[in-house]
Amino acid sequence: MENLNKDFTLVGSKGSDSTEKIAKPALSFFQDAWRRFKKNKVALVAMWIIAITLVFSVISAFVVPQSKANYFNPNKSQVYGNLPPKLSGDLPFWNGEFKAPGSTERTDVYKSQDVPSKDKYVFGTDKYGRSLAKRTVVGLRISLIIALAAALIDLVIGVTYGIISGWMGGKVDMVMQRIIEIIQSVPNLVVVTMLALLLGQGISSIIIAIGLFAWTGMARQVRNMVLSYKERDFVLASKTLGQSTWKIAVKHLLPNVSGVIVVQIMFDIPSMIMYEAVLSAINLGVKPPTSSLGTLINDGIASLQFYPFQLIIPAVVLSVLSLTFIFFGDGLRDAFDPRASED
Repeated sequence: MENLNKDFTLVGSKGSDSTEKIAKPALSFFQDAWRRFKKNKVALVAMWIIAITLVFSVISAFVVPQSKANYFNPNKSQVYGNLPPKLSGDLPFWNGEFKAPGSTERTDVYKSQDVPSKDKYVFGTDKYGRSLAKRTVVGLRISLIIALAAALIDLVIGVTYGIISGWMGGKVDMVMQRIIEIIQSVPNLVVVTMLALLLGQGISSIIIAIGLFAWTGMARQVRNMVLSYKERDFVLASKTLGQSTWKIAVKHLLPNVSGVIVVQIMFDIPSMIMYEAVLSAINLGVKPPTSSLGTLINDGIASLQFYPFQLIIPAVVLSVLSLTFIFFGDGLRDAFDPRASED
């Protein structure tokens, strides 16, 4: 027994100070939001698609300028007009063949119109012989410019209006909210169309028409958040220390509502892209021959029966672009939602 006791040794902690501690690393609000956002694979893919699209649109401005996409030779319209998409003779839809309505035979349009064998158009051409690929690239760029510029107007007016309304409260808030209700009582599309008629065609006119009446949703979201934050301890402490109203708004309120602002912008951009498309459909869009996704769709509708690819291609680009912003905004909303945080 004595030998057993002598051989016995205590295995484990050498002292109470070395007790194992498990601690979760401290994360800021945006770090925690990014951690949650990365778990949403659909939103992550949408983010990368948006990033690639924006970079592509910037680079394409130097490679495919508007003048290049708009140019056509009237003497060669009969040869290059309404060519279907072609990459290779073996690829369905991209083989340069066309089947007339009511016919069972497919015709190689490139051969029948004596198009040189070296000339291939991945998205086909329009009735003037202009490359639809180039015009779609320019149209994508123009639509993004309109949507992002209108979103900037939405951001400035909506955030400023919402902060003032929520911070002031009382009668000021009541009057400001009644103004928003009056604006929202009229469908946005009707107001935007009337403004476009008043301002005329052009990119700047469309941006102003869309941006001036798209801010009401942003203003309400920001106002609701300001109402919930302005009675918090950190805001009351700033008041007690004598900080000015605008300093409190910029330093304390704005960072705390930034998540809501970003999410709202992501949901507003697809709406603005659709507004531009609708205005183009009723000939209130950008001035011809400049193309946007809306004008390309409008032109494609006129030739849908015989040349459906002229409508399908810009419509698919518009749909994918809108869906990526929606999925991205949905992912941001879930990431910035404090109820989704994990202990």
